[in-house]
Amino acid sequence: MTPAALWTYQKERFPLVRTVPLLAVFSAASISVSAEMAGRPLPGWGAFVAGFAVAMLLFFQMRVCDEYKDLEDDKCHRPDRPIPRGLISLRAVLTLGLVSLPVTAFAAWAWHPPLLWLLLMVWIWLLAMTAEFGVPEWLKARPVLYLVSHMAIMPLIDLLLTAMEWLPAGTPAFWLGLFLALSFVNGCVLEIGRKLWAPQNEIDGVDTYSGLWGPRKAALIWAACVVVSWGLLVGVAVATGVVWVAVLLGGAGAFWCLRAAAAYAAVPTIAAQKRLDTAAGLWVFACYALAGFAPLIVRMF
Repeated sequence: MTPAALWTYQKERFPLVRTVPLLAVFSAASISVSAEMAGRPLPGWGAFVAGFAVAMLLFFQMRVCDEYKDLEDDKCHRPDRPIPRGLISLRAVLTLGLVSLPVTAFAAWAWHPPLLWLLLMVWIWLLAMTAEFGVPEWLKARPVLYLVSHMAIMPLIDLLLTAMEWLPAGTPAFWLGLFLALSFVNGCVLEIGRKLWAPQNEIDGVDTYSGLWGPRKAALIWAACVVVSWGLLVGVAVATGVVWVAVLLGGAGAFWCLRAAAAYAAVPTIAAQKRLDTAAGLWVFACYALAGFAPLIVRMF
């Protein structure tokens, strides 16, 4: 577990250059939305620091769990990944994951100790996901249910992050469920978007949504998720008083995503695959930025 090996590992499996900005916006927006929906002032800076730390560590723990449960498949079908090719050992990655647990708990406790109960809920669901809920073959044979069961962790994480604001205040905002639903759908946008591949990139034994449904149908389903996400974003904006921002700017972003989906569906090339994957990440980033920060910016002007 040398520094060079760790640096290469993060570039390939947990790229900080993409992950840090996305999770910074995700965590900060979650706290901000919770306050805006309830008509409360933003909490202190400690909530945002704790939220970012918890989000980063939880997503790293999710990566560690994926490395553990997918190792045999990776050895068979993707031996170029860091652990199968011997860059770093599974034991080293698991050790880092275990070390991160008390750090995560401390970050939550330092801001507001009762958050530990919500953190425990997230960890229980993550553990169940790692065990494929005790029915791995049955679940993998039902890819839609597999997707839903795994993406359910997103609103749980967001419940924890929003609780950085609402739990000390005593009660969550009435419309907070809209934002949690947005997190679930955005998780689907990311997950499906990264598994829409060009035919020449498909690997035997590796499950992708393009392989499952075909490029055209998979692109249509992904586009439908973007539209639903946009609708939920507008709903959140209604609750925070900036509906026109979500309609105009969110609509422009959704339209760009739909164009990327149409291009991929028409000709699923490697370039079209990369554009769609990029669109998925940028859409989710924009969603949280608009939901969390648009009310603050509008008030400034």
